Amino acid sequence: MTKKTSSKKKPAKKKKSTVKKAARHGVGKQSARPAPKPKLGKKYYEDELERLQAELVKLQEWIRDRGLRVIVVFEGRDAAGKGGVIKRIQERTNPRVVRVAALGTPTEKEKTQWYFQRYVEHLPAGGEMVLFDRSWYNRAGVERVMGFCTEEQYWEFLRSCPEFEGMLQRAGIILIKYWFSVSDEVQEKRFQERMTDPRKYWKLSPMDLKSREKWFEYSKAKDVMFQYTDTKDSPWYVVNADDKRRARLNCITHLLSMIEYEDLSPKPRKLPPRPKKSKYVRPPLHEQNFIAEVY
Repeated sequence: MTKKTSSKKKPAKKKKSTVKKAARHGVGKQSARPAPKPKLGKKYYEDELERLQAELVKLQEWIRDRGLRVIVVFEGRDAAGKGGVIKRIQERTNPRVVRVAALGTPTEKEKTQWYFQRYVEHLPAGGEMVLFDRSWYNRAGVERVMGFCTEEQYWEFLRSCPEFEGMLQRAGIILIKYWFSVSDEVQEKRFQERMTDPRKYWKLSPMDLKSREKWFEYSKAKDVMFQYTDTKDSPWYVVNADDKRRARLNCITHLLSMIEYEDLSPKPRKLPPRPKKSKYVRPPLHEQNFIAEVY
């Protein structure tokens, strides 16, 4: 009597990204985490951020004018600084052009759908850039580590993900993926800050607390995810996120280098003069509900 073998096979590993080191994209392979650099001065950081945000507005107008569709995926460790970068990208841009997709826990109905279905609803239309604050890669990370998906679902995701992203790119969508890498020492420090700072306490979810116990499991899951999804056509770009200020500037600089754009800023305009006289009579101020002037 012969022993039956399972017909389920793990997906073949995709070819690793062969992106060469280039000044334009600022990409290079590193054998180890680089040594810490001196802290950026506040004024220098703010000046550079202001300059880069002005360039983001130019990129935004180019995307809108040319009808481009852009997806930027932000993944990484908890407390790695993804939200901070997203905030700085969106801070000066038009939310109707540059919008954020941050999906919560799937509903019971969504759990019965094709896995990618709820993400498809948030894909960009022409003239939009969508920033995914976490994405379909939840299945390769938190769902895998915390046991929220089956073995079959997990390996099917790794098999399907490159095909799904290939479909997006063949449809003309620009896809850029960032992984924010943070050391365990820095993550621990940021977790401790969230425990004591009332302005940041909301960032520390019950899942974050559980994830602290599974640092190495998350590391292994990330390594496997890269093996299958860091492809030549859709590579992962890793951001060293131990220094928040440098991570923000580096990520925005790299993002700007990924899409060729031109400055479509309009010529300086003059405001038309306001009418000097009018028959309009303003209602009495005491009839309106003004808020208390505490400050």
